[in-house]
Amino acid sequence: MADKTAVMVCGHGSRDAGAVREFEQVAAGLRARMPEYDVEYGFLEFATPIIRTGLDALRERGATRILAAPGMLFAAGHAKNDIPSVLNAYRAQHDDVEILYGTELGIDLKMIRAAGGRVHQALAAAGDGVPRAETLLVVVGRGASDPDANANVARITRMLWEGMGFGWAETAYSGVTFPLVAPALEHAARLGYRRIVVFPYFLFTGILVQRIYAYTDAVAARHPEIEFVKAGYLNDHPLVLDTFAERVRAILDGPNAMNCQMCKYREQMLGFEDEVGLPQQGHHHHVEGIGTGDAHHHGHDHDHGKDHGHDHGPDHGHDHHHPYPHADHPLGPVSMKQDRGQD
Repeated sequence: MADKTAVMVCGHGSRDAGAVREFEQVAAGLRARMPEYDVEYGFLEFATPIIRTGLDALRERGATRILAAPGMLFAAGHAKNDIPSVLNAYRAQHDDVEILYGTELGIDLKMIRAAGGRVHQALAAAGDGVPRAETLLVVVGRGASDPDANANVARITRMLWEGMGFGWAETAYSGVTFPLVAPALEHAARLGYRRIVVFPYFLFTGILVQRIYAYTDAVAARHPEIEFVKAGYLNDHPLVLDTFAERVRAILDGPNAMNCQMCKYREQMLGFEDEVGLPQQGHHHHVEGIGTGDAHHHGHDHDHGKDHGHDHGPDHGHDHHHPYPHADHPLGPVSMKQDRGQD
């Protein structure tokens, strides 16, 4: 019998039902672009189906080789560690299937164009009353305990800034690292620009995107002299789906290299030297497949719509990742403890 190749899209998962639906739409978009493959999807935590369930479904339908793609923007702890751990464990238990792992969406010109498209849409809706030179762009990434992933958000900011001709641009993060959204927006408001565009560089909706917009509203209320414009997140932009399909095809046909030259688990990175050589193991079995909604909250106040370092700070009940070395930075997680109204 000939080998049958299938595709598995691996997401993080969210308690937000809207984020789960949007991830399903990405899988549907891949099916439309790659009709030659059987496509399934699954999540690390919170939502169902979990990754193992999707792998089981593909095996039951005859798949002997599975191309597993991380449904994440950048490679931080989830793409570099948690998903590979799940895939490796599954492969060890099922020697009748080969699993090949792909790369994250990463820095890609199609992704930049998709991001630019979302910002263009927001500017068109706001009107042309403010020149680009008098507009400041704030790009908000998820935030990770992996500086490699955080640096990629800053690269996105620069490429949008220079490519679209904004007067200034800043990068902020929704969690774990610094600067967080509220202090970053307060800083931006002091720079003297007439308009500030806030763009969440996220794939899907969720608690974090909603918080970004809420922070924007709160800062805007304190600075009525500035026009604040909230841009939409990436979602199922056609160029995002094209990039997903390209990453899947690259597993077999092209360069399929995870960015290990800048990986804190393999090389000494400034400020993260003691994380070299940490064992590769998953950390999500305690919330695997528990489902969406408030009924499954169990004390976690951290929607993980996208890839990040899963650092919950000192208040969290179980610290299952290596401590983030800058957790006490005044513009980072500690700032949330100073104002619980923004947490």
